[in-house]
Amino acid sequence: QRLFRESKSEDNPWKQYMREIPCPTCHGELLCPEARYTTIMGYRLPELTQMSIDRLQDWIFSLQGLLSENQKDKAGEVLQEIQTRIANLLQVGLTYLTLCRTAPTLSGGELQRVRLSSQLGSDLIGLTYILDEPSIGLHPRDHHLMIDTVRNLRDKGNTVIVVEHDRDTMLSADYIIDIGPGAGVHGGEVVTAGTVEEVKENSLSSTGRYLKGENACNSSNQKTPHEWMTLKGCTSNNLKNVDARFPLHVMCCITGVSGSGKSSLVFGTLIPALEEAIQHQRNSSKSYRSFEGYETINGFVQMDQSPIGKSSRSTPATYIGVFDAIRALYAKQPKALECGISESHFSFNSKDGQCPVCEGQGRIKIAFQYMADHYVTCEECKGSRYQESVLEVLYKGKNIAEVLRMDISEALSFFTDVPDILPKLLLMEEVGLSYLKLGQSVATLSGGEAQRLKLAKELGGKQKKHMLYILDEPTTGLHFQDIEKLLLIFRKLVDAGHTLYIIEHNTDIIRASDWIVDIGPEGGTGGGKIVAAGNPEKIKKNPASITGRYL
Repeated sequence: QRLFRESKSEDNPWKQYMREIPCPTCHGELLCPEARYTTIMGYRLPELTQMSIDRLQDWIFSLQGLLSENQKDKAGEVLQEIQTRIANLLQVGLTYLTLCRTAPTLSGGELQRVRLSSQLGSDLIGLTYILDEPSIGLHPRDHHLMIDTVRNLRDKGNTVIVVEHDRDTMLSADYIIDIGPGAGVHGGEVVTAGTVEEVKENSLSSTGRYLKGENACNSSNQKTPHEWMTLKGCTSNNLKNVDARFPLHVMCCITGVSGSGKSSLVFGTLIPALEEAIQHQRNSSKSYRSFEGYETINGFVQMDQSPIGKSSRSTPATYIGVFDAIRALYAKQPKALECGISESHFSFNSKDGQCPVCEGQGRIKIAFQYMADHYVTCEECKGSRYQESVLEVLYKGKNIAEVLRMDISEALSFFTDVPDILPKLLLMEEVGLSYLKLGQSVATLSGGEAQRLKLAKELGGKQKKHMLYILDEPTTGLHFQDIEKLLLIFRKLVDAGHTLYIIEHNTDIIRASDWIVDIGPEGGTGGGKIVAAGNPEKIKKNPASITGRYL
């Protein structure tokens, strides 16, 4: 207990010997006995919070007919409020959630839609709502619910600005501003702005070509699986004791409507099973009966959208390991050899070369007592992070601080003749991250960017014979052009004999996969079964599969 409390590490090593259990006094119902045992028409409050939103709505409606006039007078306003809020949650497609779910168990898209539903209840007008990819984590079937919600806000007299890559959302917009034409230094201009039709007709706009349907992703050269891995009796969260077969040496998509049980199957069951089988970790709460067919896998990598690291010192260059080669190159320059400046001087984490005032951060933190911390540029090094003597060493006329300020596409042309540096930068471009700066903090990356950076690092490292890659919505924040690049990488991995399992809602990726496991049919308690499994052609023809209809 003491070691667990005192451990500072992110993944606490003592967690594997512990598991959470419901409180023995209240059995996980949180309340004191008086509150727990107060009933309305035979129901206690904890029982109501464990109902899904759509069931709760039915109960509230049935209550109307059971209350006496006196009770209705007392509870009328409260019931009206409850009905309005339930209706708002239903409108954003969260029928399957229960009110007792804690915020950390919700996906990013679900959390955003809960916040959106709270705005629907307010009758405010003249507001500007700014949404960042509200379609994340939404099955194509539920997109119209989110689009209707946004229209509802607009029709009340508000302005809604949406940053989005989803085709359906773009087609529903009143006005589109397309920024580009490329990323990073190649972007930053308004390519076109206008109605959907005007954007479609603009030959310069790659978004317009996508909306016209000209650039459909190529889904040829699909593989037929011959080897399988089997998980039997999966019961995590809402899974209904399912037996799941996963193909090996192919690209397999796990699909289904929001809340159907995809994450429960992959992250709640498959990954703990792999940890136990391959890494020999103890698993205290087993949610499956048996696991077989994993013997040929040499290792597995889980790439979700969790941040890469909490340290503000970590950068894309240090994360993928290209910074070591850049430092080595600078240490070989005549000026460095003459002044006795070694590789360690070019590291902003080393006392040898870092600015002594900001300790290589480039900025200084000012802590406020009641407000967020504020950062100011370091007066000594003017944000360069280094001592003056280190900055005097130049390569092609640029010092190390200027290199860190370059984005990947600039760095590619700058280091085009350096064989130690070029391949890792090319990998960053391949995964669609050419606009990132080499020295920006990884804390500033979005979930999708963090996931693709992990992918670039993995591709650049020494790979084992048969690796299993597990990805969670890798298309988050990606334009369709970048999705095509990502598909090429996935194919490259499969052709090298590896296996990919991808939780995904993007139809381009699903269509290009070799095998699909479709979970559903609905979200929450209405899901948790394998509705269909097979190649995309087979899924398209399966009437039970909702995903098939959208393919």
